[in-house]
Amino acid sequence: MAEKFAKLVIEGHDPIELPIYSGTLGPDVIDVSSLTAKGYFTYDPGFMSTASCESEITYIDGDKGILLHRGYPIDQLAEQCDYLEVCYLLLHGEIPTAPEKAKFQKIVMHHTMVHEQLHEFFQAFRRDSHPMAIMVGVVGALSAFYHDSLDISDERHREVAAHRLISKMPTLAAMAYKYSIGQPFIYPRNDLSYGGNFLHMMFSTPCEPYVVSPTLARAMDKIFILHADHEQNASTSTVRLAGSSGANPFACIASGIAALWGPAHGGANEAVLTMLEEIGDESNIDDFIKRAKDKDDPFRLMGFGHRVYKNYDPRATVMKQACDEVLAELGIADDPLLKIAARLEQIALEDPYFVERKLYPNVDFYSGIIFKAMGIPTEMFTVLFAVGRTPGWIAHWKEMVSGPYRIGRPRQLYTGKVARNLKK
Repeated sequence: MAEKFAKLVIEGHDPIELPIYSGTLGPDVIDVSSLTAKGYFTYDPGFMSTASCESEITYIDGDKGILLHRGYPIDQLAEQCDYLEVCYLLLHGEIPTAPEKAKFQKIVMHHTMVHEQLHEFFQAFRRDSHPMAIMVGVVGALSAFYHDSLDISDERHREVAAHRLISKMPTLAAMAYKYSIGQPFIYPRNDLSYGGNFLHMMFSTPCEPYVVSPTLARAMDKIFILHADHEQNASTSTVRLAGSSGANPFACIASGIAALWGPAHGGANEAVLTMLEEIGDESNIDDFIKRAKDKDDPFRLMGFGHRVYKNYDPRATVMKQACDEVLAELGIADDPLLKIAARLEQIALEDPYFVERKLYPNVDFYSGIIFKAMGIPTEMFTVLFAVGRTPGWIAHWKEMVSGPYRIGRPRQLYTGKVARNLKK
């Protein structure tokens, strides 16, 4: 029951009373659902002022630089948990106990292989296909292979589908990469960590053994953690909207991958590398900084500032530490793009123009540098984002379909032609 109410006064009509609800954190929300019966819709392009659902999973306060998963700060999770513990937390609401973690890890690793016929499915794609195009197709195609987890009304089916998606996403991502470069697919190794197994499938070949660096495996694990969920963003909202129609979980996650593919969403770290390549050399940095400060110049520094965070991105601190560890492990000092990145970071943290506007390096800036250092090609950056975001997508999908829900149906402000007759 609402304890507070807002009154909407429209000239010539009686005031409309709208209930106000409070969450555990964040702004109060005004329930406008009754307006339709009164003959009105609200108008909110981009849904920037609209709460589309009620959720217990993730909370963000962009002004204060806060990101909580089930109440736990993201920096604590990244420092004290591994990725599968965070997956469990998002799905079940609590950090797993030691027995729960062991059981969950065993289940996830048990499902890492994909159906052999999926190998043939890849052959239908051109070799130069973008890996995200492949991921949209093969993840959606999982519903054609795993019929025993498609009944969304069955709690057990939902659980099995969740486990399969978290398990198989790294396998499919690595297969997309291997296919693009003409190398054979590498089967997963269940004795490795989640991040280590992904690196093994990416970089191992049948010709010689590949030893997974513990430092790189930890960094990959942290990257996945830092991307695991981010509240009601475009891709998560897409998953929820697709799920509201009763679509199967594999199709819903495929829709999330499609939304993530957009350069305004998941392509930000890819844009960072494109920017570094455009700058080209350290000697050009000052000119590009001047351009970034010129409001009439279309050039923008990518990887600085954030649409949600008006303070320091809480994920960026952890990602910077991982970045430093990776660069130290690989002993990279002469890469020209990484030198440019280091100089840009220094400028953004010291130059009053950037400090006053809170244009701090964000998570995409550092993840792009890490991927570059690891030898992961730029077109795979968004794919890795999708792998990391999978448990968040699934948690939101499960939260929605586990209770009463209605099919999503946004409204519109129609500005087209009025009714007219066709005359020939």
